[in-house]
Amino acid sequence: MKIGLQIPDFTTPDGPGRLGADLATVARTADEGGFEFIAVMDHFFQIGVIGPPEREMLEAYTTLGYLAACTSQTKLLTLVTGTVYRHPGVLAKIVTTLDVLSGGRAWLGIGAAWNEEESHGLGIPFPPVAERFERLEETLQICLQMWRGDESPYRGEHYQLDRPINSPQSLTRPHPPIMIGGGGERKTLRFVAKYADACNLFPTPDLPRKLDVLRAHCDAEDRDYDAITKTCYFIFDVGEKGEKAGEVVDQLGRLAGMGFQAAIGVVANVWQVTPLEVIAAEVIPAVAGL
Repeated sequence: MKIGLQIPDFTTPDGPGRLGADLATVARTADEGGFEFIAVMDHFFQIGVIGPPEREMLEAYTTLGYLAACTSQTKLLTLVTGTVYRHPGVLAKIVTTLDVLSGGRAWLGIGAAWNEEESHGLGIPFPPVAERFERLEETLQICLQMWRGDESPYRGEHYQLDRPINSPQSLTRPHPPIMIGGGGERKTLRFVAKYADACNLFPTPDLPRKLDVLRAHCDAEDRDYDAITKTCYFIFDVGEKGEKAGEVVDQLGRLAGMGFQAAIGVVANVWQVTPLEVIAAEVIPAVAGL
């Protein structure tokens, strides 16, 4: 079982003036402590479960580029990119750039997008859900084509690319791993089976059924179910002094028993740094063999 840190909240005790330094400390601690992933949300406004829209929020890929310079081992990704926020050809270039500059540590986490408020607030087109999924599939096709080095024109319903050049090419071959977030059984999990290297699901009671649905889609696509990395969103709360570390290990063990290979999520009180050190010392070694 691998452990990943997601940083969804950039409201720090010392404020924006110290945010860069504080973020670097958090990232380096996670990197040196054996965290497999560092992820950020792809939002421009803060989301309601964390705070009001005007609460501090950093642009995802600028942040990941900064984190690439602060770390040396962890994989870097969004959880997850909103497909309508960037033109697919530009997104392929962005993730490729991150991969090259990080020494081959970029992943593409992606989904159909959902936050209508921030899209309207910033003037980003936000089509109906059916069209967003159409655009998601075309985006996946374009990214994979560009990572293959295929410069032939792409002609889709929503996107037309005359010559999708991608130079320099990604260091990760055949391409940066693709993680699709979400548990939609008809489209999202079908796209995982058809295009992705990993999925990310929320820890709801129906997790076993979601995995069964994914397996069925893999069978329909003639895809090896076991080749897909299953990740689950997770809230890491080890307590102020690590008193809950054992509970976290037990929870991760149950996820591993269902077939999940990684848990990625928020760490409670992350800006205090100590919880990251507790996870590095007590949780990561305990779950490494699961």
